[in-house]
Amino acid sequence: MIMNDAFTSECAYGRHPRRHRRSRSDTCVPSWTEGLPHEWRARVVAPQSFRVFREFEIPARRVFGYDGDGAICYSAHDYRLIDLRSDDDEDFYETLAYAESVVAWRLADGRWLVHRCVESLGAEGDPECRLEVEPQMPR
Repeated sequence: MIMNDAFTSECAYGRHPRRHRRSRSDTCVPSWTEGLPHEWRARVVAPQSFRVFREFEIPARRVFGYDGDGAICYSAHDYRLIDLRSDDDEDFYETLAYAESVVAWRLADGRWLVHRCVESLGAEGDPECRLEVEPQMPR
């Protein structure tokens, strides 16, 4: 699953580039191959550029990768729903109530390879993940 302590990181997805940054949108290089099964790597369209969008009120992000013609060929989003809980009605703490991540790669034939993970009730259960080929990019 994509979600981890990287939500607090300045770089929404991936790693910081070593080259000189040109703009605010160029603060990191997404790790677009992370989670992509090796046997599918030759069948996906590789992105040439990226746009990263962040939600500042809740822990959520979205990344689009674009091919050389400017068409979207990579899409990733994730978010977490944080809940306030208390064991004694006096001390409250934050806990993960729900998390979802979707990563999609456009295949050379136009279909999309989509990896979805949903985690309910935080660490109390195992995340449900699946990899599917779909006719359209997930929204």
